[in-house]
Amino acid sequence: MYVKSESFAHGQPIPAGFAFGAPEGLGGNRNPQLSWGDAPEGTRSFALLCIDTDAPTDPALAADDTTDIPVDHPRGDFAHWAMVDIPPQITDIAAGSCSDGVTTGGKRTPAGPAGTRQGLNDYTGWFAGDADMAGDWFGYDGPYPPPHDLRLHRYFFRVFALDVERLELPERFTAGDVLRAMQGHVLAEAATWGSYSLHPRNAG
Repeated sequence: MYVKSESFAHGQPIPAGFAFGAPEGLGGNRNPQLSWGDAPEGTRSFALLCIDTDAPTDPALAADDTTDIPVDHPRGDFAHWAMVDIPPQITDIAAGSCSDGVTTGGKRTPAGPAGTRQGLNDYTGWFAGDADMAGDWFGYDGPYPPPHDLRLHRYFFRVFALDVERLELPERFTAGDVLRAMQGHVLAEAATWGSYSLHPRNAG
């Protein structure tokens, strides 16, 4: 099984058009194009996750833009997208078809292939205390690493072939919920990743 993108090359920088944050302010926040194939026989649905594995684990340090975040600062996951119940005949998502621009407070009903469900991304928690941005952030919202973070962030787009048509999930689910619900149902997995940074040292 494989997954690839026409929006960025595997292991290479993600253009600002697909990011939440850009050097000059907000990025285009469009979802990148993705396609996948060679799923095993018996696949009844796909699930899609996008996770930044390089998110700072100290919110205070991330919020303090007066000091650079060291490369060796402990890191954790930050989920940018969770989509489930993708029909087995769907093997392509067009660029900008699920997200195109920043929606203050998050998208309530993000666009996506018919029959799919999209969960909350981690901007829901990140903006919880911000009166202007707080809300339920469903669907895709792209990279916005702290501009003072010295580490180049990696964004993994993971596609799972499942042996069930529909995952058992609550109405408001997260990427973590998806990972738990998929246990015992994954027939195959494929991933691609791109990088992104807003720190001037990583420019170019």
